[in-house]
Amino acid sequence: MLFDIHVHCCEARDPRLTRANGTRYPTPEELLASMDGLGIDRALCMGGVSPECRYTVVPAEELLRIAGRYPERLVPCCPVDPRWLGNSPTADFRPLLRAYQDRGCRAVGEYTPNIPLDDPLNLNFLAQVEEVGLPLTFHLATRAGGCYGLIDEPGLPRLEGVLKAFPRLVFFGHSQPFWAEIGAIEAGDRRDAYPSGPVRPGRLVELFRRCPNLHGDLSANSGYNAIHRDEAFGAAFLEEFQDRLLFGTDLANVPQEVPIADYLRGLRAAGRLSAAAWEKISWRNAVRLLGL
Repeated sequence: MLFDIHVHCCEARDPRLTRANGTRYPTPEELLASMDGLGIDRALCMGGVSPECRYTVVPAEELLRIAGRYPERLVPCCPVDPRWLGNSPTADFRPLLRAYQDRGCRAVGEYTPNIPLDDPLNLNFLAQVEEVGLPLTFHLATRAGGCYGLIDEPGLPRLEGVLKAFPRLVFFGHSQPFWAEIGAIEAGDRRDAYPSGPVRPGRLVELFRRCPNLHGDLSANSGYNAIHRDEAFGAAFLEEFQDRLLFGTDLANVPQEVPIADYLRGLRAAGRLSAAAWEKISWRNAVRLLGL
């Protein structure tokens, strides 16, 4: 079985509604065709409601409709923005989160507000997600403006703070700035890119060892690059953290090339990834953490 922890789709839009480069989300049927081509059995479907870098809003209600048509293939998330309900650090999101949870949403995501990780709005929201008991998929960013995602500095000090502040909240980390920190960051390095070459273990490895609630969403080029740029290091990382890593693609375009599925299968076939690690990363961790 292969479970994808990170995909996107939406119901058909006006063909004029695209990203600036002309790309768009797949329809549910296009997504399922892509999944079939990659041998993916089931997937967690992300939405998006924050204004940063969105060409269309994909709310929980739409994902619930889609997943209702394909319940054996797609599992819905509930995308939420901490600025909802009055843009207040005391807003109560628990009724909303529980309503989505009761209707079948298994995680919060994709969570992309472009505010600091330790912004009071975010801390308020994370505390309530922890209380309700949903995992959260977050996108990390390097700065305010011109991008999307929660903001942190090199070395991820704010991420460490929220991981320790909310120890019962299951965090699924994602994006270039998140995975770039698998290796040591030097002055002048771009964290919003795809570093190459041998890995000298960086801050992210330290946080994985210190914070058991941190999990790795291996989707997109960022996750693939993290484990592929230094193959020996990547294989060792997969083994060490096999209980907290999750296969993913970030399918969000039509068409889209996704190398990670065949790469992981190749590691397994070559004996560089144990059977236990493959099984956990490919599906068992997702099923366990999502309560499926």
